[in-house]
Amino acid sequence: MTGASESLTIAGRRVGPGEPVYVIAEMSANHNQDLDQAVRLVRAARAAGADAVKLQTYTPDTLTLASDREPFQIRGGTLWDGKTLHQLYQEACMPWDWHAPLQRVANEEGITLFSTAYDASAVDYLEDLGVPVHKVASFELVDIPLIERMARTGKPLIISTGMATLSEVEEAVDAARRAGASALALLKCTSAYPAPPEEMNLLGIALLAERFQVPVGLSDHTMGIAVPAAAVALGACIVEKHFTLSPGTPGPDSTFWLEPDGLKAMIDAIRMVERALGNPVLGPGPRETASRSFRRSLFVSRDVRAGELFTEDNVRSVRPADGLHTRHHAEVLGAHAAHDIEAGTPLSWDMISR
Repeated sequence: MTGASESLTIAGRRVGPGEPVYVIAEMSANHNQDLDQAVRLVRAARAAGADAVKLQTYTPDTLTLASDREPFQIRGGTLWDGKTLHQLYQEACMPWDWHAPLQRVANEEGITLFSTAYDASAVDYLEDLGVPVHKVASFELVDIPLIERMARTGKPLIISTGMATLSEVEEAVDAARRAGASALALLKCTSAYPAPPEEMNLLGIALLAERFQVPVGLSDHTMGIAVPAAAVALGACIVEKHFTLSPGTPGPDSTFWLEPDGLKAMIDAIRMVERALGNPVLGPGPRETASRSFRRSLFVSRDVRAGELFTEDNVRSVRPADGLHTRHHAEVLGAHAAHDIEAGTPLSWDMISR
């Protein structure tokens, strides 16, 4: 596709196929509106090995209306049933004046900090802070003017695709490219909280990568670390995961996060998968070469006299690999021994009378 790029750069870090997976620790609402806790989360993300920590930049009034009318009531078996949208976002939002101090902490720790903007004023605010990349949330994928506003900054965009059809993703990507986005990445996402593994459809990662020719990753809301590791095996270049410090503290995201130890375990698993993927080649690796000597081959299995026929009773395929290759088994049977052979001798052609 015109304008497609298979990699992007975030704060000097190249992200894409062939590069280490870019791990984003999503703070979301787990700060519980406590700045000290938010600072600890940034430091914990760095200690766990994350490449970036991500915030969310909005106010209740930039997301919705302060209304308790039926359309604004949360229903349907979610974590937040019984609240209005405005109530939920009031509980979950981060004060904007925290962004700058958290950015300073991130700089001190050596971890990239950026955020999801939910309206144009948030984009402008984040631009003033100098974030290196903008994030589009799954629910905002259909907000074309917002995507265009982000794209006009010239910064890379990461777009989550939860709930979206392929045509909706295409519309968002086209809008971003027309408006001047320097580079794009897409995140396969299932917008359920928590998300059941059977609804993840991780094979969609390859579909997005092939269709849009951009780095594709996973924004994960499942429990545990198995799904992110599987996503990496399927080609994910980015993994975003919610995390928290306080598993016992109730909050809007209190069922689908990882604690710092869990975040580190996830990152360790991702790095292990990266090492295990290797290259698309077959052949013995460095530590396999010595083992080849213990493969099966043809051995004389009991004493044989000169002129005696080789049969199933005196020739066997056994370990190690010192004898003739087993492909010659049928050829050897029925031939005559050239001389006396002691049991346990690896069979060779000079032992076979022609």
